[in-house]
Amino acid sequence: MARAICLRLLTMAPRTRAQLAEALRKREVPEEAAEAVLERFSEVGLIDDEAFAAAWVSSRHAGRGLARRALASELRHRGVDEDTVKEAVEQLDPEQEVETARRLVARKLSATRGLEPAVRTRRLAGMLARKGYGPGLAFRVVREALEGEEAESSAFSTELDYPHD
Repeated sequence: MARAICLRLLTMAPRTRAQLAEALRKREVPEEAAEAVLERFSEVGLIDDEAFAAAWVSSRHAGRGLARRALASELRHRGVDEDTVKEAVEQLDPEQEVETARRLVARKLSATRGLEPAVRTRRLAGMLARKGYGPGLAFRVVREALEGEEAESSAFSTELDYPHD
């Protein structure tokens, strides 16, 4: 019974050992039987929290733009142990994280045009904060984007004011 429960759950989506153990507890599988199945599934590679964590970090960063802090929190919530969490999020290059934050802000920048600068800054920094980016990085990236937009618009208006022959 424990084997069937785990196999069914694993065919739907990858799971951590802790998630499978919790599912077996909820279905009142005896602890000895649950542990035996979990141990065997780990031995044969059906349960691999390290691989799960690495794939999770890669997928969620690329797909949703989540920062290390948010990724670590999600992994902990799924029962991944702290060493595995640290190892997985350390695979994320800090420069890649900055570039992702820049892309996220660039995507949302036009939706904030026409708002007061303080409101734009708050909204864009808030979006990054919800994705796990720290305040220092968030405000730096937002400031760069707003300054870049300002420089771009003033260069554009200068070109319109002074046509070249």
